[in-house]
Amino acid sequence: MKKCLTGMMALGLFVLSTSVWSAGEVMQTDNGGVTSLRGYQQISEVNESEAMKRVPRDHSTVDRNYVQQPPVIPHTTRGYQVNLNANKCLSCHSFKNAGAMGATKISVTHFETREGTTLSDVSPRRYFCLQCHVTQADAKPLVGNTFRPVDSLQ
Repeated sequence: MKKCLTGMMALGLFVLSTSVWSAGEVMQTDNGGVTSLRGYQQISEVNESEAMKRVPRDHSTVDRNYVQQPPVIPHTTRGYQVNLNANKCLSCHSFKNAGAMGATKISVTHFETREGTTLSDVSPRRYFCLQCHVTQADAKPLVGNTFRPVDSLQ
């Protein structure tokens, strides 16, 4: 019994020491040749983040490239509060304010539930605008793009 217990403890110490040693080894190896849009970089390296892309000042609407594409936002949304308690977008784009602000009204589809019932206020599933609508930035494409709009939109 004593020999079995001693053997088990020795085996446990061996497994523990090998796992600690191998964990140290993993940190020393390279990333396996994996490259990304940032290029080749070691996992342990910390790169500086890129500068924020310039968002053009308010300008005209941007053409859509495909049917049912959510319109892109032609102005900055940095600092906009869009959460459960407030939606800064609606201060300009709601039916009540859009005319006075010279902004595009939100679509009537934003008042419909999943089942098709029309509500008197924006549907909860459409309340968080920035899930679908994105700010258009002055940025070069990260990858090549050969996309062409459908014929009916050209």
